[in-house]
Amino acid sequence: MTGGLEIGVDVGGTFTDLVARPPGGGPLRVAKVLSTADPWQALRAALGIVLRPGEHVARLTYGTTVVTNAVVEARGARVALVTTRGFRDVLEIGRQQRDHLYRLDVPGRADPVVPRRLRFEVTERMDPEGRVLLPLREEEVLALAGPLREEGVEAVAVSFLHSYANPSHERRAGELLRAVVPYVCLSSEVNREFREYERTHTTCVNAQLMPLVDRFLASLAAGLAASGVRAPLRLMQSNGGMATPAQARRVPLGLLLSGPAGGVAAARALARGAGVADAVALDMGGTSTDVCLLRDGAVTTVSERRIAGHPVRIRSVAVESIGAGGGSIVWVDRVGALRVGPRSAGADPGPACYGRGGEEPTVTDAYVVLGVLDPEGELGGLRLEPDRAWKALEPVARRIGLSVPEAASGIVEIANAAMHRAIRLVSVQRGVDPRGLTLIAYGGAGPMHAGRLAALAGMARVLIPPYSSLFSACGCLAADLRYDAARTVRFRITADHREVWEGAFSELESELLGRLSDEGVPSDRVLLSRAVDARYVGQNYELEVPVAPGEHAEEIRRRFADLHRRQYEYATEEPAEGVAVRVTATVPSPEVVLREAAPPEGRAIPRGRRRVYFYRQGWTEAPVYGREAVPPGADVAGPALVEDRWSTVVVEPGHRLRRDAAGALWVDVE
Repeated sequence: MTGGLEIGVDVGGTFTDLVARPPGGGPLRVAKVLSTADPWQALRAALGIVLRPGEHVARLTYGTTVVTNAVVEARGARVALVTTRGFRDVLEIGRQQRDHLYRLDVPGRADPVVPRRLRFEVTERMDPEGRVLLPLREEEVLALAGPLREEGVEAVAVSFLHSYANPSHERRAGELLRAVVPYVCLSSEVNREFREYERTHTTCVNAQLMPLVDRFLASLAAGLAASGVRAPLRLMQSNGGMATPAQARRVPLGLLLSGPAGGVAAARALARGAGVADAVALDMGGTSTDVCLLRDGAVTTVSERRIAGHPVRIRSVAVESIGAGGGSIVWVDRVGALRVGPRSAGADPGPACYGRGGEEPTVTDAYVVLGVLDPEGELGGLRLEPDRAWKALEPVARRIGLSVPEAASGIVEIANAAMHRAIRLVSVQRGVDPRGLTLIAYGGAGPMHAGRLAALAGMARVLIPPYSSLFSACGCLAADLRYDAARTVRFRITADHREVWEGAFSELESELLGRLSDEGVPSDRVLLSRAVDARYVGQNYELEVPVAPGEHAEEIRRRFADLHRRQYEYATEEPAEGVAVRVTATVPSPEVVLREAAPPEGRAIPRGRRRVYFYRQGWTEAPVYGREAVPPGADVAGPALVEDRWSTVVVEPGHRLRRDAAGALWVDVE
């Protein structure tokens, strides 16, 4: 069987988005449905919209929030930790830093992911070079069978001291424990790097997720098979690439930022096609907003991040997420300050204006009150109820002493302020001037805020892509198959040590090529890239430095100095060292061209006018344009609204909008 649809799916807190690319090209088919408690039900409904009789699916890539929600809500399997004798309390000790240095009413750190009674010690010991100091006492591992069964443990994390240098003890312990518990996670298979606390915690969280993701994938596969969909399934990973179900089961933590990574992958493809080198991708959906920096046409990534107060060491796009989305609930705190989020109304019951039982005010209700969303229109198939939006906002307005429209405008500005801070986190705090960046705005709510946000950040341009409200699902089509591997290796960056890093790189490359070969991917399709975690001798933290095969030490050191100067405004002649090597294996996907049909060139003609409340200007009669009716090259002056079926672009007063030949909208900020 040849041909078939290629499908990308993004499951959000409010909506599930699906895009399908027909064989041979042509316009994408799209579907947006309300998310359901059982993700398969929403996917089945979306597939029913895009699939036609006799068609089959050639590939399905799925972005999910199942891991993100489980980590944030501490909802995973009952997990135990097996570690080296004397290191039971690594999770308890953690690090010295506090998230809120001057707030003594806030606990210094979150509770350990594994309670102390489920942390077990066994006798074994490696030194930092991987030499055996004490052999593993297998009888102590076998003796854990009783306690593990009595405690109802479903998954075990094994993290031995210095196992990054020699994992033989971990592997043997894993063999013994797999006869006792169904899921075993070894630190050497998840994060083969030094720093004991971070590695141990990452292993425990990964183990906690293994049963959950295994059941989720089994349910998804069963649902697809029952519906006759037998296409290869791929999962969006935090690193912006795809993974097979086998990889997702082995390292489920790799799905932590699955949803946001899809949008970033699509933003990268869009930016390259549009000739934009430096940009900020902003994805505002119903539950949250995700912001990421694109630099020199590439997505910035990190090897560690903090989730729910804990570190996890997993390669991921460098996204900053905040609890500000269209469904974010508005509230007034105890001192009378207006707040937005992080709680969300979600899909059920949703914002008050959805008429599905929600009564708490949300940002979406503010849009309806302000006239940004058509009070007589629909949103994702839902008929909006403006009276419910006004009723929900009235108590908030009374409490802060404003009219309902003034309160609604304040709500949107508070959401803007939170997003502006996130933009500064990914730009200014990384040494990048936002005035030289383009804001790429997407998601159901992103285009409504983009113009105002760009003005706040000093950006000159906004780019709103085709299919903007389903853009993360489009990213699932654009994403490459990608695996990452890292290993702690200590060496000075000098010619004398070149064989050390070259040998480590070769080992990691062979490991990744072997894994891909096992999944049916030939080596000639794989692109390999290298990097070194480098620092000056005596520093505590590192910078990731790209390395070319066979590159000399002098060139690596020069590139490290350039990165250090960009990050910290200085570089020295002091000795530099590498502490880890990293390899990325990428299998490129066919290029995805996002293009919407456009009318012939000419003047944009509004389909009507609507009263809209603009910040600091009050009520204004603004023309309303259908996005599909704006011709390429046409100039739309603000104030104006440009609408499609699922989202609205707000053209602020003084801004100008034009459409290019591919259907992307460009907004020039005053």
